[in-house]
Amino acid sequence: MGKVAVMFPGQGAQFVGMGLDFYQNFDESKKIFDLANEALGFDLKNIIFNGPEEELKLTKMTQPAILTTSIAIYEAVKDKIKPDAAFGQSLGEYSALVAAGSIEFKTAVWLVSKRGEYMQNEVPEGIGTMAAVIGLSIDAVKEVCQEASSKGTVEISNINSPDQTVISGHKAAVYFAMEIAKQKGAKRCVELNVSAPFHCSLIKGAGEKLKKHLLEIDIKEPQIPVLSNVTAEYLSKDNIVDLLERQVYTTVNFLGCVNKLIEEGFDTFVEIGPGNVLSGLVKKIKKDLKIVNINKVEDVKNL
Repeated sequence: MGKVAVMFPGQGAQFVGMGLDFYQNFDESKKIFDLANEALGFDLKNIIFNGPEEELKLTKMTQPAILTTSIAIYEAVKDKIKPDAAFGQSLGEYSALVAAGSIEFKTAVWLVSKRGEYMQNEVPEGIGTMAAVIGLSIDAVKEVCQEASSKGTVEISNINSPDQTVISGHKAAVYFAMEIAKQKGAKRCVELNVSAPFHCSLIKGAGEKLKKHLLEIDIKEPQIPVLSNVTAEYLSKDNIVDLLERQVYTTVNFLGCVNKLIEEGFDTFVEIGPGNVLSGLVKKIKKDLKIVNINKVEDVKNL
């Protein structure tokens, strides 16, 4: 038997009604949704289950909503999985740290609501955007960003798979980069439906604001290894604050995290939380891995 990694999704995976079946069927899940309401002082659970979607889509709401749903599902299935490592995409790294016992859930859900608020508000709406570039190598996309930087800031925000990269920055620079990428042979360039340019230097101030809170909370050594999006190496109690701050405004190297685990003999990847985006990315990275997706109660029988 090979090793098992659990992975947790980031922003964009949310939908109204996510996790409701776990809330109705598992006491462990119900407890997490109720704890989220306690920690935040408002009825997040109602917004997750009933919407409206416009409210759930607000970054400061989406981040605690996805964390809560992911951990509610994890609590229901963790004894069946017994993971050897955990990681996440952007926000999902917080879910991984909660799963690993490094940050308490109530602390984390409050923390990511602040993270969402700071990331949302750092750049006025309409100034920045993000776009997925499909079908170009990472090095080619780096060149594209350099060429487009005459129009403003544009940087690689996510490395998702060998041929799928996300760029982030000023609108004019991102649009120019999309044109250059197509000229260089990109199969597709798709602007993302986001309200701010996440994971680029334009929102460095959001990371600095978040760090003040990170320094105040209780962080323990992870009980299972958790990979950092920034370094694709394992987090320790000593570097969690620094790397979670940097993660706000630097590249999320999802590909690097997956490759590190593959090198270490991991052959089973279990995605826990809403959606199945990460499962699709892992399939692109390596075909012969076992990939399990748990986002509804009926998926539990696949474990």
